[in-house]
Amino acid sequence: MANQFRLATFNLENLDYSAARRAVFERRLGVLKPLLNELAADILCLQEINAQKTADHDSRSFLALDRLFAGRPYENYHRATSVRPGTAAPADVHNLVIASRWPIVEHRQLFHDIVAKWSWTPPAEGRSTQGPVEVAWDRPLLYACIASPDGAPLHIINLHLRAPRAVPLQADGATGGDSSRSFVEGQFLAAQKREGQALEARLLVERLFDADPAARIVVCGDLNSREHDSPMRILRGARDEDTPRTIPRILVPLAERVDEARRFSVVHGGRKILLDHILASPALAAACSSVVILNEGLQDEVTAQEPILGSLHAPVMASFIS
Repeated sequence: MANQFRLATFNLENLDYSAARRAVFERRLGVLKPLLNELAADILCLQEINAQKTADHDSRSFLALDRLFAGRPYENYHRATSVRPGTAAPADVHNLVIASRWPIVEHRQLFHDIVAKWSWTPPAEGRSTQGPVEVAWDRPLLYACIASPDGAPLHIINLHLRAPRAVPLQADGATGGDSSRSFVEGQFLAAQKREGQALEARLLVERLFDADPAARIVVCGDLNSREHDSPMRILRGARDEDTPRTIPRILVPLAERVDEARRFSVVHGGRKILLDHILASPALAAACSSVVILNEGLQDEVTAQEPILGSLHAPVMASFIS
């Protein structure tokens, strides 16, 4: 590391642009640009970046992101972006972006490249038969290897796990309209998706450690999980919360260093919860000098009124010193 650097993760809450809503977009920029300036991140991991078309038959590009970065140092950063699986073009919504002050020497996305898709058949339970349901991630994860000035690579995994909302399944049918069966089965399926993609990300981490036991690795993003939930336990690679932070392959949740009263990135129904995380390998965790969550004035996502100015997520930023 060259003295110090900053890494930040930020869910930008469906960053989008259209000419018809330009005035609203400009108001969003007035909130988001000062936040990005305050972060002053050398590496910026973003979630929920939408891609737009300038005309009906044009391919999609990151018009909204380009306008957000315009006139700021981020405009000249190197970028890695996700694409719609099976194509070379970005998805219309919820793309991932890694922007870096330093060159990105390798990047790729993973979408069932390590963990294969599988199917699950809900029990019939006296209703019309529900066929097998494919278990597939909602979006890929994004990996980038960054050439830091000291010559040692930085491995960055940007991840946006599925929210814990039930996957829509067929109606309960013979069980009656008051049954909660479809909901609970959909909730179970959502958990499979979230934990399955956490497993794919963790197995990528294992491969990086196989190649270099002292690898400098960050997994960050909107993980839609609190610190003791199963996806976080899978990503950390620890047996339990009391596992020493010094074991070679553990990922350390850096937000634990923030005072508990400030340790939240989302407000939901009056509850302050931490869903956005930065997890670091031991080599990086030892070099972390500070962690900040810019959650002052964060709106409650249950009662927030449209249009959303800024984001309903707070950015999380970690500083590192060599």
